Amino acid sequence: MAQFVGRFDLHSAPLTIVGAEGSPYSRKLRGILRYRRIPHHWVTRGSPESHGLPKPKVELLPQLLLAGADGRVEARVDSTPLIRELEARYEGRCVVPTDPVIAYLDALLEDYADEWLTKAMFHYRWAYPTDIAKAAAILPRWFKTNAPEADSRAAGEVFAKRQIDRLWVVGSNPTTGPVIEESYERLLTLLDAHLTTSRFVMGSRPGAADFALYGQLTQLVGFDPTSSAVALAAAPRVVAWVDLVDDLSGVEPAEDGWLSRAEVPATLRALFTEIGRVYVPFLLGNAEALANGSERVECTIAERPWVQRPFPYQGKCLTWLREGREGLSVGDRAAVDALLEGSGCEALFG
Repeated sequence: MAQFVGRFDLHSAPLTIVGAEGSPYSRKLRGILRYRRIPHHWVTRGSPESHGLPKPKVELLPQLLLAGADGRVEARVDSTPLIRELEARYEGRCVVPTDPVIAYLDALLEDYADEWLTKAMFHYRWAYPTDIAKAAAILPRWFKTNAPEADSRAAGEVFAKRQIDRLWVVGSNPTTGPVIEESYERLLTLLDAHLTTSRFVMGSRPGAADFALYGQLTQLVGFDPTSSAVALAAAPRVVAWVDLVDDLSGVEPAEDGWLSRAEVPATLRALFTEIGRVYVPFLLGNAEALANGSERVECTIAERPWVQRPFPYQGKCLTWLREGREGLSVGDRAAVDALLEGSGCEALFG
């Protein structure tokens, strides 16, 4: 397409994000663009508008078109580093806390949402017949609403089979299903309690972790029937919060709106205890399996067995979390350690 030929003027052209309504990472990144008031175009993957756009080396959603080192536009993926790049490119309304200690907590919570909570999203969507039927009916039609009915039905069947066959990769199986569902239910309860006293997870203004949680929950509480029913019964506040976070362009954040490291509430500490209970043992078990060249991760999570294929990307996540902590000053690292003490998260660094 002509507008993507030649050099890119960051200040005169809106960004283009290629995504899908059913992609939690697309919703996460679009939510941040809206909140930060960064001009952008939303393009649905597979739509006529997406044809001819630059493609990333790895086909993931979302894709953000950004200027490369030579000024030419390239398609970039992976929401977490993209958020940090946007922080460097655009001033104001940032989503990374200014205090390095709170920023680290925000990053840890963001990683949990991106890499653990997505297991619940994938599990509920493709483990229950009602959810499978809805996803198979709606997801392919999002990409092309005017496709012939026979084509849409066939695409839904193919897509559903492919995703169900991938359940083992993500970690959903008869052994892990109860662990995933119990963890999701605990998260709803803990997040509901925290949002009772705090407008956002990271204070009176949203952080990257807010948008990561929101992204996964757009599907869990807003689309998939089984997990939506669980959320409505257990935490209607969370359901309402997800709807509001969809577009925070009208929110005016205060500079001092972040949580203070000296006053991290018990409700947020409880969320980190949940991370230590479920995500940390998975990360460690996954890292051990990768190091040993094993074909299975076998560990205990929340006093229940866990088994799945090892996941290389989540091995990188563990490395990044450790490097992030090591990159802190001595005093800030000690503050992070003190805040995480007793949560189970300290095992990440042992």
